[in-house]
Amino acid sequence: MSFDIDRFSHIESSVQRWDPRIKILSLGFFIFVVALLKTLPVAVASLFIAIIIIKITNIPFHFVANSIKVIIVFLAPFFFMLPFSYPGEAAFHIIGLPFAWEGLRLAILIFTKAVTIVLTTNAIFGSSRFDISMIALQSLKCPKLLVQMILFTYRYIFVFMDEVRRMEKAMRSKGFVMKANMNTLHTMGNFVGALLIRSFERTSRVYSAMLSKGYEGELHSMVRFESHGKDFVKAALVVMLTLAVLATDLLRVFTPAIEGWY
Repeated sequence: MSFDIDRFSHIESSVQRWDPRIKILSLGFFIFVVALLKTLPVAVASLFIAIIIIKITNIPFHFVANSIKVIIVFLAPFFFMLPFSYPGEAAFHIIGLPFAWEGLRLAILIFTKAVTIVLTTNAIFGSSRFDISMIALQSLKCPKLLVQMILFTYRYIFVFMDEVRRMEKAMRSKGFVMKANMNTLHTMGNFVGALLIRSFERTSRVYSAMLSKGYEGELHSMVRFESHGKDFVKAALVVMLTLAVLATDLLRVFTPAIEGWY
């Protein structure tokens, strides 16, 4: 899985040229509404909207698919649990367990909303450099400490993975072969311990370097944002689509897929 969500942020598109602040607010509102949806057809419609947005960003879909794979692995158990645990009348029984179509519909609803949110999140942070997106969040009065934590976490994921690869390469060069025995368990325990110690030492060095350069709890940037008419037109279009989705869901044009869920 690739962690660099902004790998293709250099690709020109109307979403990439969108003021990051307005983009975060507009698409963030869309994500918020999607999370509240209760009807499956409306959730599917919102998924198509998210796919269109991703298409406009020109981000390769195979890159976005990596995020979707994680969602599939994480949410797969819902398709096995909800149909057999959903309260109500069972359609039929499998090995003595009651199977409810409503439970399956609920699982599909949750999965559809999750994929929609992941696609939209990729559109937000994949169409701008991650640090610029964080600066935009800070300019929107998001807590500075939270922004810095996200930024440092994102930055040091790659440092951490490089450290893991170097240590793994060193182990292999010394003839280590992973097996299902106590020796492997002992070696991996030492590996994790050494990794934690190295990570802590690196953190201390980085923090000391930041203090020596005048860090006082705030990261300063020379990035300045400018909003144009086109930015607000895009925002208005997204907000109108979002409100249409919300209205369709609230008017109960379709049967709620989560009747009695919350």
